Amino acid sequence: MLDTASADIPSLPPAAAIRTGGMLTIRAARPRDIDGLAAMIVELARDHGDLAAVTPAELGRDLFGDMPWAQALIAETGGTLIGFALLTPLYRAWQGMRGMELNQLYVAPAHRGTGIGRHLVAKAREQARIAGCAYLSVSAATGNFKAHRFYESEQFTPGPVTGMRYIQTLA
Repeated sequence: MLDTASADIPSLPPAAAIRTGGMLTIRAARPRDIDGLAAMIVELARDHGDLAAVTPAELGRDLFGDMPWAQALIAETGGTLIGFALLTPLYRAWQGMRGMELNQLYVAPAHRGTGIGRHLVAKAREQARIAGCAYLSVSAATGNFKAHRFYESEQFTPGPVTGMRYIQTLA
């Protein structure tokens, strides 16, 4: 069952509702979520063979500080955080077009395949529209075919990535 008062998303199928412990809520992150969100970010990095360097203090600054840089949506059931979507703004200056990057999407392993990822994507779309965005963008590693199929099933249009991305560390 989905808490539609805070999510405005169709309810989960019955089997998924049982696996999530009953009520699923998709909502904006709150400062009290920082430690749990940081732990899920560490787990997502581990899933991709990476190490997460973000600290709860940095995450708090970037989500709730004087100049928020990102927003997070939380999937929660029974008071337990079980997933998140992290959104960051994009801008196509030559088109005067706002967009939103679905920077990270994570569902705890025990809850995968229940539709929670789809609910997080739906809420991300809603948040992007509220922010006046014309598009929602997401990327997945070249060999992550499961993610490719998921995003295509969510009506994202695949497109090749061309060129190089250059990074300069700022001191």
